[in-house]
Amino acid sequence: MASWQKRFFADSGLRYAVMLHDLAMVWLCWQLLFAARYAMLENAPALPLFSLDVLAVVALQSVAFWKVGLYRGLWRFASVADLINIFKASFVGLLAIVVVFSYRRLEGIPISVLVVYPFALSALLGTPRLLYRAWKDYQNVQSDARARRVLVLGAGQAAESLIKDLRRSGDYEPVGVLDDSTHLRGANLHGIPILGALDDVASVAKETDAKLLVIAIPTLDAAGMQRVVGLCESTGLPFRTVPKLADILEGSSLPGQLKEVAIEDLLGRKPILPDWELIRGWLRGRTVLVTGGGGSIGSELCRQVARHGATRIVVLEISELLMINIQAELRRSFPDLHVHGVLGDCGDPAVVRHALSSFKPDTVFHAAAYKQVPLLEEQLREAVRNNTLATECVATACVESGVENFVFISTDKAVDPANALGASKRYAEMICQSLNKRSPTTRFVTVRFGNVLGSVGSVVPMFREQIRTGGPITVTHPDVSRYFMTIPEACLLILQAAASSSRGAIYMLDMGEPVFIRHLAEQMIRLAGKVPGVDISIVYTGLRAGEKLHESLFYDDENCQPTAHPKVLEAGVREFSPELVLSNVAVLRRAIASYDIEVMRAILSTTIPEFQPVVEHAARSATAKIVQFPTKEAGRNH
Repeated sequence: MASWQKRFFADSGLRYAVMLHDLAMVWLCWQLLFAARYAMLENAPALPLFSLDVLAVVALQSVAFWKVGLYRGLWRFASVADLINIFKASFVGLLAIVVVFSYRRLEGIPISVLVVYPFALSALLGTPRLLYRAWKDYQNVQSDARARRVLVLGAGQAAESLIKDLRRSGDYEPVGVLDDSTHLRGANLHGIPILGALDDVASVAKETDAKLLVIAIPTLDAAGMQRVVGLCESTGLPFRTVPKLADILEGSSLPGQLKEVAIEDLLGRKPILPDWELIRGWLRGRTVLVTGGGGSIGSELCRQVARHGATRIVVLEISELLMINIQAELRRSFPDLHVHGVLGDCGDPAVVRHALSSFKPDTVFHAAAYKQVPLLEEQLREAVRNNTLATECVATACVESGVENFVFISTDKAVDPANALGASKRYAEMICQSLNKRSPTTRFVTVRFGNVLGSVGSVVPMFREQIRTGGPITVTHPDVSRYFMTIPEACLLILQAAASSSRGAIYMLDMGEPVFIRHLAEQMIRLAGKVPGVDISIVYTGLRAGEKLHESLFYDDENCQPTAHPKVLEAGVREFSPELVLSNVAVLRRAIASYDIEVMRAILSTTIPEFQPVVEHAARSATAKIVQFPTKEAGRNH
């Protein structure tokens, strides 16, 4: 007999046993109620063990059990919901008994028996279930003496669910709870005592002999998570966290799953709350084209545009694999969405004209770009061709086709550019602002942001891989800092800015404070359960070609202003000559055709006077206020 057949018959046998138990309890309840009713009478009638009335009551109650669905639950996980179901079934059975026996006006059935019946039957059915569950819980704890002792941080709903899951698993034993709410001190959470505040984690962990810490506060913002992680690190114990609700809904985490604290949890800020009504009203029914739609930013833009109302998305992508992946994902996740792909280079005028004329998009998001600073220092031609001239190619075609909105994805490296990436992106910004002044129909919007966590080639995936292989982690300079944001956060900013912006504006997210890269590396080592400098070493390799110590978000004379959204800032248009910018495009194209690097450098320097080599620029790099991640020493001071 196959294993599935054995399980089927075993489960069926157990279910029938439970049904027989419940019917026996109905019989017993009816007999006991009659016995109690007549116990005080001298001439009490004899009570037969079985009669037609008793059989009718058992039959009627069994139908009520089936109708209410009493046997969908398991005794092992009996809960309040099951008790409510039992009482409901008992009450339905009482109504059936009253209706059936009403033909003889309930002769022979005392009213007192009927009144007490549903309560007594519920007690007889519910008590064995609760006792069985309690016994199994106790048995699980006792049967595994090696259960890992867990100290839970947080006493909210997440902690309550966590404690239940830990007990059911049998692999963990919750030994205490910590929470900063003073009114909870001394209370119990499912029998587990609340032993103090989060600051007491080191002493309480030692007293309870905890072997694992679990952070059960999914609503913590980045600052709060940094503090709690610092406290956990001060104990020297491993720690985990419960997933956030958003992660569960998106399918990236499972309910009750313990996961490692990710660096994104420490770098992220409070979630951006965009004007959803504005964004959805703007996107609803639109056809949207995304260049570089298979890349990190482009693919997330496609997801969010699809999620918020666009009816058709056109992906312009040069990579076959990325094109296949994003198209398949969009069609799987959004069955009603019309998804089209154009394979080709967005710097090819014929490709761009074909895409625009074939699908007539209302809005174009230009996300295609090269973005690796050291590599592009040696590849100036490709930086200019792909970042500057391809932008001009798409933007000009949009003007000619009458596209309503052109949204250009830029970078903070375009501010006081010190490398090929920054200069090529700054020139592209100036092209967009120049065309905006000439175009009566197309609205140009530029969005700048800093480093994106998890994007291809970014520092976080590189550090993860270096940690996985045992190190060392390579950091360019002890004092280098960068701004960081998540991919979804960046794309929300883009949509918010595009939906509400004025013509020709440049927007930037309020990205908080920059972060020391060496502290980022140290924190990622500790999150992996290693000790910086002991298990994984950090090697400083020196600034690479084109790199600055600190990035800026705006030029000093851009006079950034707040917008209607508290996290979005708007930069004013700087003074420059649109005629010079656009006329030099033709010169750049000739230099590209002849591979004349010197002409390209001269054009960039002439058009962007602030463009300086990194050696000259480093001397005037602004000092930045740096966010320091919690260290073990910092955790002990909390």
